[in-house]
Order: sequence, then C-alpha cells, then structure tokens
Amino acid sequence: MRNFLSLSDAGPDGVAAMLADALDRKAARAGWPKGKADADAPLAGHTLAMVFEKNSTRTRVSFDMAIRQLGGNSVILDAGTTQLGRGETVADTARVLSGYCDAIMLRTDDHEKLEEMARYATIPVINGLTDNSHPCQIMADLLTLMEAGKPLPGLKVAWLGDGNNVLASIMEAAGLMQFDVVAACPQGFMPADSDVALGKGRARVVGTAKEAVEGADVIVTDTWISMGQDHAETKLKAMWPYQVDAALMATAKPDAKFLHCLPAHRGEEVTAEVIDGPQSLIWPEAENRLHAQKSVLRWCFGQIG
Repeated sequence: MRNFLSLSDAGPDGVAAMLADALDRKAARAGWPKGKADADAPLAGHTLAMVFEKNSTRTRVSFDMAIRQLGGNSVILDAGTTQLGRGETVADTARVLSGYCDAIMLRTDDHEKLEEMARYATIPVINGLTDNSHPCQIMADLLTLMEAGKPLPGLKVAWLGDGNNVLASIMEAAGLMQFDVVAACPQGFMPADSDVALGKGRARVVGTAKEAVEGADVIVTDTWISMGQDHAETKLKAMWPYQVDAALMATAKPDAKFLHCLPAHRGEEVTAEVIDGPQSLIWPEAENRLHAQKSVLRWCFGQIG
C-alpha cells in the first residue's frame, strides 16, 4: 500500500513514471466522451472516498472523473455533513472509511490531519491539499510543461507572490526532477526555510520580481489571499510589486509559459492580459489535474512505478 502525501513519497522515479503514464493515457482517450471509462478500466470495482474540509472545484471534479475514467467510483464527503464536523476524530474516520472504500483523498487545512488519516487508514491516502503542500497540483503542472515541450531538467521556474503551500511543492519537485525555482516573495510572506530545503540546492528566494523572472522558462503565481484568510489589506499592499503583467512576462524568455493553479483573481496577482494571453497554459493545466491524478491513483495501487 502506498500513500501520496508528498511528491517525495513517490521519489523522482515514481514521479517520472506517473507523468509518462499520464501522457500515454491522456493520448489514448483523445476525442472520447469524458464519462467513458478507459479501455482497460484498471481500477474497476474500486471506490475512492473524497473528504473535503475546504472548498473545491478542480480537486473535487478532477478526482471524481479520474476514478470514473479508471473504471471505479467515488463517495464525496464534506466535513460539515459528516461526523468529522461533530467532533469525530480523524483517526476514527480513517478506520471507518478503510472498511468501506479502497482509497481516501483528503483536502484539509492542518497537515497533521492528513498524516493522522494516513497513520490510521489501512488503504492508500492521497493529499488533495493541506496548508503545507499541494502535490497533486504540481503533478499537473509538470505534466503541462512536458506537453508544452519543456523538458524538466534545467528549467528555470519563477514564482511570484506568497510563499505558500503550492510553492513548497514546486520546490520539492525541483529537488526531485532537477530544475531550478527562483521565488520572489515580500518580507513577511517568505517560504519556510524547510520548504526551500526541499529543493536540495535548486530553490532560492530573491527580493524582486524582475530578478526572479529574468531569463525564466516558466512563471507561476497563485492567489494572494488563500482560503480561510481574510482579504487583508496589509497583505495585498505587500504583494502588489509581485503582480504578473505583460511587462514582467517580457523579461522572461520569449517562449516562457505562464501557470496558475486557479482560482485567479484577475487584476490582483495576474492581469487579464497575461491569464488570457498566448503564453498562458492555465486551461490545459487545470484539465491535467484529471490526467495526473489518474496516474497518482494507479501508483497508489501499485500499478505503475
């Protein structure tokens, strides 16, 4: 049994195997109806429990469609309508779900809840997002870059804005897949030293957006105000110098690509001109949550890697 709590759980070989599988499976079903199962239906008869303690569009729909396309089915649980919302422990929930389902995807706040779920479950547990990390999103990002003809080793990825959970997983990916991350973050919103260390010498933080983006192959940002945070004016003021606009994109390589995990706040972290422009890959990036997570599920069941 394998858990996917972080990219390091799979390691570089496992990540590479999942990406290769995702590329192959996506190509094999080109033009098919979205609800049609893959020809081999490798997870037929399997049920994925999806537990949400945070709002979701992409994670909810992509995991639901992922297990369906693999031949299985899902059960969707919101904390507010389950006993988790009335004080049942994560450990007890893990034990119960292990008796009903074949895998658990948890989207929550405190990373310790995810670790507790994995500790007490007897089935695979997948990190659908925590305040610490977002490995499924980064799997989709890596898949999108490969599709766009950007081999991962040696890439320069520029991050602009908040030193958050998405950046932590990008830095972790850099250390595993041998590309470089240069993050520009304002004082007070820097990534933790432990997150930078995940890059194994390939991640660093600089002070200005221009320094991060100059010569970059990829520019990435995220909403400045994450779920559960107030729309804090102090934070917004600190973030404005890190907005991705056309002038900033022009300092990157001419063929640089733009990524954003969504939802976007147009006119804040990124201008509409960039998000809707020719360098933006945000729509294939969003779709690739589905294809990447199909391979994550297969990896958890030992079918690849």
